Amino acid sequence: MISPAARLLLLSTSTVYGGEYLGFAEGDLRDVLGGIERVLFVPFALHDHNAYAGRVRKSFRRIGYALESLHDAGDLRAAVQNAQAIFIGGGNTFRLLKSLYDFDLLGVIRDRVAAGTPYIGSSAGSNVAGPTIKTTNDMPIVQPPSFDSLGLVPFQINPHYLDADPNSTHMGETREERILQFLEENRTPVIGLREGALLRIENGSCELKGNAGARFFRRKAPPIELSAGNIDRFLPRAAK
Repeated sequence: MISPAARLLLLSTSTVYGGEYLGFAEGDLRDVLGGIERVLFVPFALHDHNAYAGRVRKSFRRIGYALESLHDAGDLRAAVQNAQAIFIGGGNTFRLLKSLYDFDLLGVIRDRVAAGTPYIGSSAGSNVAGPTIKTTNDMPIVQPPSFDSLGLVPFQINPHYLDADPNSTHMGETREERILQFLEENRTPVIGLREGALLRIENGSCELKGNAGARFFRRKAPPIELSAGNIDRFLPRAAK
């Protein structure tokens, strides 16, 4: 269930072709963050936390916000509890989730978001916003204790969703086929977010934004093409 107080911005990616880091989402970032001053960055999806935080800090400075990285905090849980806003960046979703378990951060992040602390996720950071990470595209380079993640929304997310190329000679499974295989074993619906698409969630309502659109997958039902706008009618009742 989406908390009525939750304010979420879930991005398909951090960068679209030809643009700056987070450039395509700047307007929504400012709207969601509002008058806050500092954003707490969770860099655990990549190995080099210092380099990652430095790159992201420059982008948030451009947008108008200071950024603190969680890996620099002495007490990680206290840093989350005191955060004005949380941004979890992309990288490897398995590594990210394992770190959230290792540092016992899932519960405190979940509680802060439920209380209204803005949450921004990009790629892996959007993956962990769902009930599980079972629809990530990443290789399991490490093994988290569980695939269960934050459960901030009642649907799975597949960022970087790619449509099948009808002219391709590649014989491997398409992204759609892999998601349908997930639904053979699981009941949770899946939103495939194309590059440049994002989900904005406020007051328990979900809006698809951007020009790329998305695909909505349910068990034993044909996929649905989603265009920009409110998508509450497609989601589980818990989302409304």
